[in-house]
Amino acid sequence: MTSKRRHYHRLLNYLYGVEFTYTIELDGNRAEDGVDLRHRFAYETEYTDDDVQRTFDDNQCNLLEMMVALSIRCEEHIMINEDIGDRTNIWFWGMIDNSQLGELSDMEFNSEEAEMITNRILNRTYGPNGEYGLFYIKNPPEDLRTVDIWYQLSLYLNQYVEEMNDDEYEYDQGREC
Repeated sequence: MTSKRRHYHRLLNYLYGVEFTYTIELDGNRAEDGVDLRHRFAYETEYTDDDVQRTFDDNQCNLLEMMVALSIRCEEHIMINEDIGDRTNIWFWGMIDNSQLGELSDMEFNSEEAEMITNRILNRTYGPNGEYGLFYIKNPPEDLRTVDIWYQLSLYLNQYVEEMNDDEYEYDQGREC
């Protein structure tokens, strides 16, 4: 019997190697969250902050760190619900899927395709409604390419809650990192 789970080691490793760059000033907060994630890791694994500092040697936030940190912040600061449980994976994989990175499992990984998609995210060349960016919004109040990631997330979460209330949302949990 074979597993239907898809693995994404190659994609996650690739995202770890892509520096998170931004053109909208408020997205600097997302970069800071990504760097702060390193210290959370140190605390939770009993490494010291000095160990983390030596390891990363003032490296800039990478795209993977930003996306993971954003997913955690989303869950812990906005969407926390003990009755439902932790949905950090839903926020993370939602960004992966909307951007089309979800098509690059280990079996299908292509670095040229990954580069094209990450450039589209970082250069904001996705659709004005966020199609093929991190968040897709059905009827956004403005062009998502011109607003910060946190605002995009807020619009996405409003849409998500509305869809959950309408029982339209299903989530595939058949993936592993």
